[in-house]
Amino acid sequence: MEEFLIHSLGWIGIYGPMALGAIGSILGCAVAGQAACGALLDSESGHGRLVGIAAMPSSQTIYGIVVMFSLNRPVTAETAPGLFAIGTLVGVALLLSGLRQGHCCASAIAATKVKPKVFGMSIAPAAVVEGFAVFAFIFALVLSASLPAGG
Repeated sequence: MEEFLIHSLGWIGIYGPMALGAIGSILGCAVAGQAACGALLDSESGHGRLVGIAAMPSSQTIYGIVVMFSLNRPVTAETAPGLFAIGTLVGVALLLSGLRQGHCCASAIAATKVKPKVFGMSIAPAAVVEGFAVFAFIFALVLSASLPAGG
């Protein structure tokens, strides 16, 4: 039973970043997409950039996929704790950054709808949140290189 638990935690660590990053992207894109749909009704032009802003949180899924591949190795009692810790923590960071980036994007869409000239500046908060996702992504890549190869 103990071996099953150790292996399960290791596998959660490997696939967690992709799954949690995807959940964050889904939630963030949904929030921003709803704002974009509302703005499309109230604006005569600039629809492409509104939809583009709504897609910004999708990058967390990409980061999660790359981290998943960097963590992919045989799960053993030696590798499982590191896989679980890195994968789960970076996955939670990607989930939260995707969700909060969606809120930033929704605010940018609302601001751009009212005053189109603020488009560039209004996406700056979303870019800052993206930066934290990149930090978590790099953190995971660097730490994954220090894990035993397993096998």
